[in-house]
Parts: sequence; C-alpha cells; structure tokens
Amino acid sequence: MNNPDLVSIPENYHELPSHVEGISVFAPLPLETPESVPQTYKCPNCGANTRFDVATGGVTCEHCGYTAPTRGKTVGRAADEHEFTLETLSLAKQGWGINRNHLHCESCGAELSIPEDAITSSCPFCASNKVNISRAPADILRPKFLIPFKILPKKNQALAREWLGKGWYHPLELASSALINKFHGIYLPFWTFDAQIDADWKAQIGHEREVRDRKGQIRTEIDWKWESGHAQLTMDDTIHAGTNKVSHLILQKLLPFRFEELTAYSPDFLAGWQAQNYNIPLPEAWQEAKEGMRETARSTCRSQIASSHVRNFSMTAKFLHETWRYVLLPVYLAVYKHEDRIFQVMVNGQTGTVAGQKPVAWNKIWLAIAALLIPGLGMILAGLPLLLVGSVGMGLISLGLALLSIGGLISFSLYKKAVDSERA
Repeated sequence: MNNPDLVSIPENYHELPSHVEGISVFAPLPLETPESVPQTYKCPNCGANTRFDVATGGVTCEHCGYTAPTRGKTVGRAADEHEFTLETLSLAKQGWGINRNHLHCESCGAELSIPEDAITSSCPFCASNKVNISRAPADILRPKFLIPFKILPKKNQALAREWLGKGWYHPLELASSALINKFHGIYLPFWTFDAQIDADWKAQIGHEREVRDRKGQIRTEIDWKWESGHAQLTMDDTIHAGTNKVSHLILQKLLPFRFEELTAYSPDFLAGWQAQNYNIPLPEAWQEAKEGMRETARSTCRSQIASSHVRNFSMTAKFLHETWRYVLLPVYLAVYKHEDRIFQVMVNGQTGTVAGQKPVAWNKIWLAIAALLIPGLGMILAGLPLLLVGSVGMGLISLGLALLSIGGLISFSLYKKAVDSERA
C-alpha cells in the first residue's frame, strides 16, 4: 500500500515490517484464545464469588441472585476420542482454565484442586487437618469432558442416612445418629477406553457318550478332540479410575454413570467445586483396563463351548482401534468416625447411588454363625452314641454333616460380606 501516512490502519489489523521502501504491509490481529488465560468467577453485579449451581445448571451468585448459563455443551457418547499416540497428548490442553489452589494432605497423600477462595483445613478423603495449600500447577492435562452434578447437595444427608440404616448386622445407632456432617462435592478423574477385540481360541473339548459293557451296565465315556473358534467384541466406554486415593471397590459400586449426559469441559462447572487431577497415568490405566477387557473376551470365548469338559484352553486377543478419553465424573465424598475408626461414604453425583464403608456389629455375626452351625453339630453329637444301636445313628450323622456343610457355606458368605462392608 503506497503512502501509508495517508491511510489509517484497518480495524482488527496491525502493521508488519516491510522490506520494500514505500510499501506498508498489514495483517489481521492474531486471534486471542480465551481459554489460554485462566478465568476468574466474580459476579458482575456485586463482585462476590460465583459458583456452579446444581439446581439451575448455571453459574450463580448467592449474594445477589445473578445467574449465567454454563458454556459446556452436552455431547453424550458422541464425545471425541483420542488415539494412543504421543501427538494427541502433546496437543491436549493443560491447566484447569481457571485460577485454583492445590491442596496436599500430609496424612494420606491426596492431591486436590480447590477453588481459589476456598477456606479449608481438612482433607475430604481422610479428615486429616495436616494439609498444605499452594497455587495449582498449570502443566496438568486438562479434561476434555465431564458429567455435571445433578444431585442437590442437600439430598446427600437423607440418602446417606437411608443407606446407613440398611443391613441387620450393622450397629443400630448408625441410622439414628448424624454421623455424616458434611459431604464434599468432588469431580474425580476417570479414563474411558474403547477398543475392538479379535480373539481366537482353541482347546480340547470333551464330548460324552454312553456305552454298555458286557454285563449290560451303562457308563459314560468322554471323547476328547481339539476345537477352535473366534469371537469379536466391541468394548465401549470401559471406565477406569484415574486416582488411587479413593477405594476402587467403592467407586465400582457407584457405577454406572450415564454417559449420555457427557458434556464438553468448561471451567464454569468447577466454579466453587473441588476436583482431583489423575495420579494414575494413561499407559498404566490402559494396561489395567486391557486386562479386564481380555477377561471379558475369555468369558465370551468360553461361552461358545457347549461342553463342560474343557482342557488346555488358550486364547490370543488382538486389540484394534484403541481410543481413550480423560473425563471428570461427579462424586460426593464424606468421612465419618465410629468408635475411633474412620469410614468413607460416596454418593454418585449424577444418579444418587450410595456406596461406602459401614462398621459391623461382630457380636451379631458370631451369633448368626453359631446359629447356623449348632444344628448340624448337635445332630452329629447325638448320632455318635446311637451308632451302637443301629442305623439310626448313621442317619443322624449324615443329616448333621449335610446341615453343617450348608451352615458352613452360609457362614462363610456372611463373614465375607461383613468384612467387605468394612473394607469396601
């Protein structure tokens, strides 16, 4: 452009250095990416802090009632997935996209992202007050999708109290006491995986046939022969926790989440809420998820075998079209104390499903086990002296052994269930 002094710079353009005298060069201003700068959440009306409100599904101010819609769009199961390449990781965005603080628990080692203005002195995972708070790191992998909270915080107390009251072998005071004072809403990290599995199997299969011997008696013989087959499976949204700071047994009981409500990540949903970054890296999570998928493929292959006689079974599985997502899922977490022991309870923030640890009244368990075993033992003891009389004693002993076996199986199942309730 000649005579640049006579021409103003066009709107949204800037001047570039020119290597030709008398010629001016202009170029569009570079587009600014809003997400590259951490956002802050202050009310435009009164300046107070705003937070994501579950009831309205938007960002609200509790002081003046200001409400704004979130910028996340519901995408459901059509949400983008990534292939297992270094390029996809290098192109992924980093940071939360919002100014946040970082909480580190010295007792359990939990790492947590909390709102910048949050005032907290305890860890939501173990209730310890030995915590350090610092600025959240900006080099973490940013989740691309999440499921927003749907269950209102005020409903958690009723859901937990109802759950605590279930089960006859727990202390009676659990349901009637207000053991759980506060739930923390936390977005927990999860990896989801998709894959197609081509599995080939072979095994020796036994086929029964009946033969009659020279005395006319019928017996069963098994003919063994090698057989093979093929199975093709499509694994969709296989979920794997991205944190080892919460019980995976409890998380498993919170499933499923409705991935139809998967929403594009926006810092709006984290305003006023806690979140945890993953500490189980993608390669490790994928290897563990593959083991579960391989077991599913093995079960599918075994189901193709009509006979119950199988030996030398082997399977090879090829994984194709492997993709992943990094998502945040909503969980309410609370800890409570009972007889100086700490127990953990979680609520699925989308469906309201409750799972966790509950103390066991072991005196009830031992009484129940005794009631299950005493009848069988009593019959055996009663039958021993009657062996001298005749077959009556043997009948009582046989019946006693049967009752003892049944009682033992039920007792073992009851004991295991009680242990799992406390361990979870």
